[in-house]
Amino acid sequence: MQRDVIVTGDFDDLRSRHVRFLHEASRHGPVTLLLWPDALVLGRTGAAPKFPEPERLYLLRALRFVSSVVPIPTGLCAGSGPDFWSAILSFAGQLGLKNAQWAVMEPEDSAEKSAAARAHGYDYRVVRNSELRGFPDIEAAAEPVASGKKKVIVTGCFDWLHSGHVRFFEEVSALGDLYVAVGNDANVRMLKGPGHPLHPQEERRYMVASVRFVKQALITTGSGWLDAEPEILRLKPDIYAVNEDGDRGGKREFCQAHGIQYVVLKREPAPGLPRRSSTELRGF
Repeated sequence: MQRDVIVTGDFDDLRSRHVRFLHEASRHGPVTLLLWPDALVLGRTGAAPKFPEPERLYLLRALRFVSSVVPIPTGLCAGSGPDFWSAILSFAGQLGLKNAQWAVMEPEDSAEKSAAARAHGYDYRVVRNSELRGFPDIEAAAEPVASGKKKVIVTGCFDWLHSGHVRFFEEVSALGDLYVAVGNDANVRMLKGPGHPLHPQEERRYMVASVRFVKQALITTGSGWLDAEPEILRLKPDIYAVNEDGDRGGKREFCQAHGIQYVVLKREPAPGLPRRSSTELRGF
């Protein structure tokens, strides 16, 4: 029988190693993530997070491997050492997570954490680095064949997954089942030049597939601005959606020729969040 899994941390600058950790933790039970607020990050690390709490909260809640994200109240964990971890586990108990497991990444394992877990009656699970290798397939959710939903496709590089991408997926998924065609490495390099992509295609596909709004992520096999043409012809989507930046390269004409509805969305961040772009994030 699976039990609740607790994880905690700032989860700032969310990357594939964090997502792989959450993926592996979720295999043992539903994950509740206790998120550090900005003030706590500053107090513990001496530096403000790169991404503010509302943005981190939005990204983490979008991950299919996380059942719940609960911000830790500011000021709850002002102590240090064992007192700090004890305060977090006490907070978890207040949330009803009393018969749970506390999962940590191997580099963050410590005797203090293990002792705090024992003191509060939690099992302590260390997710080893060896468990986080590779980028496993994430199966699309099984649904009845006659679901009545339209099939929607979007395409792109998605080299540094950020809140803007997630917001785009969220908006497009309202139109139907969302398939994301991730640009293959060779084509991204051809279109964007040396140094691109920053992350290999399998890693980018995995990160996209980890978003709960995405039914399936796949890697393109074509070239040019219509590198997803083979995938589009195979999937036969009802809708091809792009944002304003992606409205080019003959996509509109291609859709007209193949009877596919073409939808252009404005590039707007989620309410209250800053505008993001992969190009700017590469400079962090």
